Amino acid sequence: MYIPKHFEESNIEVLHEFIKCNPFAALITNTEDGLNAEHIPVYLNTENANRVRVQGHIATSNSLWKRSSPAQECLLIFQGSNAYITPNWFPSKETDGRVVPTWNYSVVHVRGNIEFIHEPAWKLELLNKLTAQHENTLNNPWKVSDAPPEFIQKLLPAIVGFEIVVNDIVGKFKLSQNQTQDNRTGIAEGLEKQGHEMARQISKS
Repeated sequence: MYIPKHFEESNIEVLHEFIKCNPFAALITNTEDGLNAEHIPVYLNTENANRVRVQGHIATSNSLWKRSSPAQECLLIFQGSNAYITPNWFPSKETDGRVVPTWNYSVVHVRGNIEFIHEPAWKLELLNKLTAQHENTLNNPWKVSDAPPEFIQKLLPAIVGFEIVVNDIVGKFKLSQNQTQDNRTGIAEGLEKQGHEMARQISKS
């Protein structure tokens, strides 16, 4: 991914938080049949700072786990909000007209080697973590243990777990950092009128 210096985000805590807030990833692998993309909610495991892992699962009927070589290198793409930026939001348009449309976005790329896991206890622990992560903002959070144990045990063989140890992580937050403060204010105001969440991000960056 091409990352101009003013759009680069290298703070590891910021990158981890971004993934936790945007956990629906595109998992890109190069299998024996060629490039493959899966779209999967994942869990970022940061319990060991020296061995950060991305964990998730796919359906057992998905042949990805059979078509991938051992320790297959893969790429995970996490996308945040994105927005079209019109030149009409740039105050400098009235001064010299030297403006063009652009697109703002935030994205984090993670590279690592994927391992597929079939152990029932591991898969159950992952399901508990994933569920807790997404239910914790609800008034009455659902838990895996709310379902009959025999029902869950029957479903576990239908999924294959995976774990990717993070070897490299990079972030690109293109939020008009290369514009003047007046233009940035104009862009934020334009997005605010549209009710777009990126307005706040531009004001903070």
